[in-house]
Amino acid sequence: MKSQVLTGIKPTGRIHLGNYIGAIKPALQLAENQSYNTAYFVADYHGLTKIHDKHEMKELSYGVAAAWLALGLNPDRAIFYRQSDVPEIFELSWILSCFAPKGLMNRAHAYKSLVEENKESGKDVDAGVNMGLFTYPILMAADILLFQTEMVPVGKDQIQHVEIARDIAESFNKQYGEIFVIPEYVIQEETAVLPGLDGRKMSKSYNNTIPLFEESKKLQKLINKIKTDSSPPEEPKDPDSSVIFALYKEFATFDQVEEMRRRFQEGIGWGDAKKRLFQVMNSFIEEPRSKYEELMASPHMLDTILQTGANKAREKTIPFMKEIKRKIGIYH
Repeated sequence: MKSQVLTGIKPTGRIHLGNYIGAIKPALQLAENQSYNTAYFVADYHGLTKIHDKHEMKELSYGVAAAWLALGLNPDRAIFYRQSDVPEIFELSWILSCFAPKGLMNRAHAYKSLVEENKESGKDVDAGVNMGLFTYPILMAADILLFQTEMVPVGKDQIQHVEIARDIAESFNKQYGEIFVIPEYVIQEETAVLPGLDGRKMSKSYNNTIPLFEESKKLQKLINKIKTDSSPPEEPKDPDSSVIFALYKEFATFDQVEEMRRRFQEGIGWGDAKKRLFQVMNSFIEEPRSKYEELMASPHMLDTILQTGANKAREKTIPFMKEIKRKIGIYH
């Protein structure tokens, strides 16, 4: 039996290079592994906790879908769907909420973080907290448990969500017998944390990102903004402490990386280093960028692919949902 793997991405902003290296690239590698059944989804209802403009929601949701496909996801080899097209997820979310202690939700990182920010700024502790954000981990648990997921690839900041799904599943199973698979989180330790333009982790919250499909001239301008020191060109430089080198090695070949390392150690001008970074990055992005633009110009094509994926997903979720409802005494 193949293990079920599940990955979702929220449409809360333009996909950037950090998203690709940290989440999309390792997820696509799993899709190539014949040992796994893989499911990928556009987490549009998760995005609703923050995005309340209908045009923005539609555009960003299509953007996530187009990014997956442009970067090589084969929808014939994986289940690829939009969360909102699988109603069983939301039905299960309500059932799971009846097994989720409020205290568990109080401890969820996103909620706790916002409460702490409110306290520090003298606001009401729940200012800006909608119930979607508060119960977000329950919807994520429904995403995971409905697909009988065994492995959830996550970053370290997402471990808690899988642990919450496990807690809820164990509580349900204790009451009704073994129905839910208890999921395991998979941390990809080797996955690089990509630095942003200012050297910190690339993140929308730091406003230091490089959009993944940025147009060539804008990409060059962004790369030119990368912070560097004032050392002269002929001075040897440490590649392992350089943002430019850290980005370069994610997009260059092994031989190119070794050559760049040598150039750093012998002395290279920052302008030359940035030019070389642009060349490898733009070369990597060129083909996916073209595919992405083609898909974004054809939303009907995206809808067809996502709906086909949702139909495949529901072949799994509808019968399992009936089984769950029989367990709780609701389905006849």
